[in-house]
Amino acid sequence: MTFTAENILLVGSVLIFSSILISKTGYRFGIPTLLLFLLVGMLFGSDGLGLQFNSASDAQFIGMMALSIILFTGGMDTRFQDIRPVLRQGILLSTAGVLITTVLTGLFIYYITAWYTGSPTLPMLTSLLLAATMSSTDSASVFSLLRSQKMNLKENLRPMLELESGSNDPMAYMLTIALIQVISSGSELHIELIAKDLLVQFFVGGVVGYAFGRFAVWLINRINLSNSSLYPILLLSLVFATFTITDLLKGNGYLAVYITGILVGNSRLAFRKEINTFMDGLTWLFQIIMFLTLGLLVNPHEMLDIVVIGLLIGLFMIIVARPVSVFACLLPFRNLSGRARLFVSWVGLRGAVPIIFATYPVLAHVEGSHLLFNIVFFITLLSLIVQGMTIAKVARLLHLDLPQEKEGNEFGVELPEEIDTRLQDLTLTPDMLAGGNRLADMNIPKGTLVMLIKRGNEFLIPNGQMELHPGDKLLVMLENKKPAET
Repeated sequence: MTFTAENILLVGSVLIFSSILISKTGYRFGIPTLLLFLLVGMLFGSDGLGLQFNSASDAQFIGMMALSIILFTGGMDTRFQDIRPVLRQGILLSTAGVLITTVLTGLFIYYITAWYTGSPTLPMLTSLLLAATMSSTDSASVFSLLRSQKMNLKENLRPMLELESGSNDPMAYMLTIALIQVISSGSELHIELIAKDLLVQFFVGGVVGYAFGRFAVWLINRINLSNSSLYPILLLSLVFATFTITDLLKGNGYLAVYITGILVGNSRLAFRKEINTFMDGLTWLFQIIMFLTLGLLVNPHEMLDIVVIGLLIGLFMIIVARPVSVFACLLPFRNLSGRARLFVSWVGLRGAVPIIFATYPVLAHVEGSHLLFNIVFFITLLSLIVQGMTIAKVARLLHLDLPQEKEGNEFGVELPEEIDTRLQDLTLTPDMLAGGNRLADMNIPKGTLVMLIKRGNEFLIPNGQMELHPGDKLLVMLENKKPAET
């Protein structure tokens, strides 16, 4: 069966429905959700139930849209106060770390393919291109795994990993595009020209991302729309505009949307709850669509020919290239323990991004590009299985895991950012009621308001004469600023 205008909605809904149901079962066994989406696509594809999808250009376009949304949402969830202590580490890992991984892996691919086949199957530049497509950790996979497993980490590792995974795609993308241009033109590799191109893309991406981030915050807070549901749609249009304009100016669109997301997420924003809910749902939808599309694109039987070489390259990246790049980049930071460095080395997840980047050589008609695509896909599967399924176990083994901090309150109530207060829920104990069991008898500090009481499944409106019981939960509103003393 092939996709047509008549059946695409039905087939697409069946694929998404099946993916979500399977992911619910797989989550209990610690299988990464995104890996399951990929496998569902393969199951329904040409070697499975027979759905025909072979358009690398369509897959690339879907991936571009999905990554823009994923990186923007990841940026919105990144807090300045969290990443400030690890900013230098994250930037080094996302730039120098990607470069070191590319060089080491490229050299290994060149020599291992020559040894395996008896002659250099892949030229040096093609080997480096293959390595470049796989050199970044996947933001979708890292964000999804750390948050779905409710994992917090010691030594400020979580913001470092999220910053690295969210910001290293631009470096891998630029290396991939630069190497494709060199191979396609038949010219020699000029390091200074590539370095200049990288600097231009970083500069343009940073400037446009910053400008659109500031503009988005200004516009959302000042425009007066008749329906609050229009605000996240307006913001989404700005995300796509940021990516497109940056690309037209020869900058890096992925870096731009990530920076825009950081600025929007760390500013006071009207209708934040509606925007967050919309963007989170859209991110999950596009993650599912992206992984399903890539699963449909591959022909699994073609990977049988590259299993051995794929295993060798994948294990080299996991055991050698990633640890060497991490330890080299984190060498100046003496406050990080060896256990922390080992864990960062292990969280070198490959996901949809390398597969999307592998479509660029295919569309550029680089010689051997289909071989490259199959190798990248196989190594992505290997990484998600070996690393993705063991992240929580490795964190516990290295004694780096922490319980996740509680977010929000049990009442599901939120306040607008304009109100300089915070909400907190409090469970009453017998000691708290020793002086009296009425709200009026409790010593409530000035500037504190009890808004709601939850008793079992019942919600009660408080008043001073209400009798309270041990186990009651109080929703309390507190002033952020210390009230002036009188």
